[in-house]
Amino acid sequence: MKITFLGTGTSQGIPVIGSDHPVCKSTDPRDKRLRVSAMVEWDQYRYVIDCGPDFRQQMLREEVTAINGVLLTHEHSDHTAGIDDIRPFYFRQGNVPFYGLKRVFEALHERFAYIFETENKYPGAPTIEEIEIDKHSTFELGGQKVVPVEVWHAELSVLGFRIGDFTYLTDVKTISEEEIEKIKGSKVLVLNALRYKPHVSHLNISEALALVDKVKPEKTYFTHISHLMGFHAEVEPTLPENVFLAYDGLKIEI
Repeated sequence: MKITFLGTGTSQGIPVIGSDHPVCKSTDPRDKRLRVSAMVEWDQYRYVIDCGPDFRQQMLREEVTAINGVLLTHEHSDHTAGIDDIRPFYFRQGNVPFYGLKRVFEALHERFAYIFETENKYPGAPTIEEIEIDKHSTFELGGQKVVPVEVWHAELSVLGFRIGDFTYLTDVKTISEEEIEKIKGSKVLVLNALRYKPHVSHLNISEALALVDKVKPEKTYFTHISHLMGFHAEVEPTLPENVFLAYDGLKIEI
């Protein structure tokens, strides 16, 4: 299984528009972060987790010509605003399967009504296949068992995903012990770590490390990283062994 980090930044991306923060001025490509997303590939299968506003750019950068579907964590714009850019895949493949909470699809129906129109639909609009899942909906994709994992983004329920030995959690602030049990034994854990200071709806780096200590994966990669975390080159050497800062374009294999 191969995982590609399509984007590792926060909702504003890095650099933040108009910011004079030193990280936003960095020339290190690892400090330039598109909105958070990942691509998971095995055999002939390719799935994307979230399709934010940088989806088109990410697909072009990775030279992706086909996908088997999209797993949605939640409805916030940095995770869903690129849904219209599914069109090239739709034109070639037909309806693209999207997996997400019922609440997420309801939000998308409001924000992208033209995509879900059933009468007199604009011919250039894509069509997606809506597959509703929840934290109990264990299912299979291409021979891999997929286990949705419920986490909490402040008061909002968000889904993470365990696919085989790989677990992807983003926009986490809290997670129940029951859900932690689902992800124990993962070889690779991807987890959000926003910054050093506490945040109302995201793990900071100390909280993320505490969760890593509970789960005990072989390797952990932090994502959804703010410019306030600091320079990649300075932060990563301070992390424990087998804990890393992800960066856009990073590819790992399990």
